[in-house]
Amino acid sequence: MKYLGLAYYNPEKFAAMTPDEVEALVSQCPALDETMRATGKVLVSASLGDLDTWSTLRPRSGRTHVSDGPYTESKEVVGGLFIIEADSHDEALRIASMHPAATLGEEGGWAVELIPLEFYLAR
Repeated sequence: MKYLGLAYYNPEKFAAMTPDEVEALVSQCPALDETMRATGKVLVSASLGDLDTWSTLRPRSGRTHVSDGPYTESKEVVGGLFIIEADSHDEALRIASMHPAATLGEEGGWAVELIPLEFYLAR
């Protein structure tokens, strides 16, 4: 079974951190990301670009309407994603718990949401 992991953060909390606090936090991420990838179960792992570069596309009056920014109105915003292939939900949870947003960043409002994928299209 495949699972989508969405790594969230709170932009307001993150912005309130000093540059040194941000650096201290994010400098710990590469080692945790590598530990997670070393399981051999992570198919994709990516950080998302700056919110100012996001676009939302939605149908309007038979045409595609494009607007700037993320669609969701929430205190938390998706900052990264990963896809795990696991034999069980428990295994997926174990692997997702290795992601930096599941182990660090409480001060930045970090969190991970793990979602089973019912359909996965590979190249």
